Amino acid sequence: MPHIIAVKSQFRTTKSTSRAQTRTQTQTQRHKASSKRRKLKPKPIPFLADLKKLHDPDEALSLFTHYTQTGFKHDYPSYSSLLYKLARSRKFELIDPLLDYIKHRGIRCRESLFMALIQHYGKCQLVDKAIDLFNQMPNFNCQRNLQSFNTLLNVLIDNDRFSDANDLFLRCKELGFRPNTVSFNTMMKHWLIKGELDNACKLFDEMLEREVQPSVVTYNSLIGFLSKKGEVSKGMKLFDDMIRKGKHPNALTYAHLMEGLCSSGKHNEAKKMMFDMEYRGCKPKLANFGVLMTDLAQRGKLEEAKSLLNDIKKKRLKPDVVIYNILVTTLCKQGKAEEAYKVLVDMQIKGCEPNAATYRIGGRFLSNW
Repeated sequence: MPHIIAVKSQFRTTKSTSRAQTRTQTQTQRHKASSKRRKLKPKPIPFLADLKKLHDPDEALSLFTHYTQTGFKHDYPSYSSLLYKLARSRKFELIDPLLDYIKHRGIRCRESLFMALIQHYGKCQLVDKAIDLFNQMPNFNCQRNLQSFNTLLNVLIDNDRFSDANDLFLRCKELGFRPNTVSFNTMMKHWLIKGELDNACKLFDEMLEREVQPSVVTYNSLIGFLSKKGEVSKGMKLFDDMIRKGKHPNALTYAHLMEGLCSSGKHNEAKKMMFDMEYRGCKPKLANFGVLMTDLAQRGKLEEAKSLLNDIKKKRLKPDVVIYNILVTTLCKQGKAEEAYKVLVDMQIKGCEPNAATYRIGGRFLSNW
């Protein structure tokens, strides 16, 4: 009897082991199959590969037609890539017929395509075409979302179409959207460009009422405006408010405040902000050093300005052309052309190419040296 029990027990153990091994093998096979699927790259589309090689945008449509004539069936990736190519090349006269063709064929398009086209129209001041395209999106089997709404809103602001932007913003609910932080930031930019702080502040209050959380960009816009207007104390209040609400100021936030403090003659307080930002875990950027360097240069404190260049290097930051231009300007104004020339040489040795401003400054002061 004990022998039979031992055999049964051994059988159960063997059976259990066998099941475990089977499960392990199955899992291994599934893992291999999954890895194989991940390694398999999608086959390249010949038309897209040839389109990328083209440098002349006029040839893009010919290539498209050529593939069509050979029996190649174009789908959304082909159409969108061709439209991107034409838009980047500003061949807008070719875009409309292609869009009509897509619409009549009922090809479903992604919102990102229309957002890109709206942005390109905006860059070329074709604002009415951008508005029309936004209105036509549903005809392309593409649902308009808040992203495309914000894209058009920004295009309107950047092209000084304030009235149209305001009308669009007020129609947000009618269009089925709930404005988000980006929407409010864009409209706030609109009022600050016009210099209407009260309207910008009303929008800020409206954000809070609608429980839309202000972002660092929101605070930076207001703080930057206040600092430039010499109302740095109000900017500091907003700074304290954003920290209280758990928003982390970035290097630009501090740069705005430092600029305001310098303009108000509070040079030491501006300098202390560099320590404050590091204490709060925000690493200083070139913009922060640039504010202090400009202030020192304007006050004729050349040696202190030059020492900041060493501080920049100690922070393992690479000085850019703006930083060097500050020094070149100051040295030239103080009649130290030889030192200015050395800075010009040094910046190029360090791999920083002079820009138009550098040559303008240098040409004016170094021509007689």
